[in-house]
Amino acid sequence: MFRYHILVEYVGTNFSGWQIQKKSKNVQGLLQDKISKLLKERVIIYGAGRLDAGVHAKEQSAHFDCKNRIVKFDRFLKSINHFLNKDGIAILKIKKKGNNFHARFSAKMRIYNYVIINRISGPVLDEKRGWHIIKNLDLKLMKSAARKLIGTKDFSTFRKSSCRAKSPIKTMKSVKIKSTKDKIEIEFRSQSFLQQQVRSMVGCLKYVGEKKWTLKKFINVMNSKNRTLCAPPAPPQGLYLTRVIY
Repeated sequence: MFRYHILVEYVGTNFSGWQIQKKSKNVQGLLQDKISKLLKERVIIYGAGRLDAGVHAKEQSAHFDCKNRIVKFDRFLKSINHFLNKDGIAILKIKKKGNNFHARFSAKMRIYNYVIINRISGPVLDEKRGWHIIKNLDLKLMKSAARKLIGTKDFSTFRKSSCRAKSPIKTMKSVKIKSTKDKIEIEFRSQSFLQQQVRSMVGCLKYVGEKKWTLKKFINVMNSKNRTLCAPPAPPQGLYLTRVIY
């Protein structure tokens, strides 16, 4: 058996998420189907993580095993993308890996970016590619709150009730906020995340930026470990899985 690592770009808007689900359009299932037909053997796709419905991927990482060796990567990419592009998916790269590599368990860092479009006018070119917020956000306050998220902490406040992770304790390596004109980007780096953690943290940072919450209130909510005190999660269309580092 040969193991191959692929990097996948896709628009999450028209999918029920990454993971295979019955009677729904999902990325994992579509990839399995198209690659299996191309290689003329059944393959199973293993992703670096599950992404919710509407969430985009700049570089989702995945792997699969197959009996026959793929010799010409360029030909494979051209052929498979011919079938995937119409559904808003593209395989960017493919590499041969050893059997000890696993897209999920070998990951050392995951990078997510959240995009906020902060202006009066609704987005046209970036429709469903970011969270449109009309009220002006205070970046200085948001950056102060973001720094409080860094480190090893119990992130239960930001954890969705259906999350299956064994522990709510995660180590946030960095949280960076930058602004270009009317677009705000928030980058989160951690080895792993809880279900809906990023969107929940962004929702709370928005409350700080709008001055609905003080920095003290943000810290108290975070330390409470109480999900019911969390601000409403940011919508999925602004979230991107940017990169997985091994």
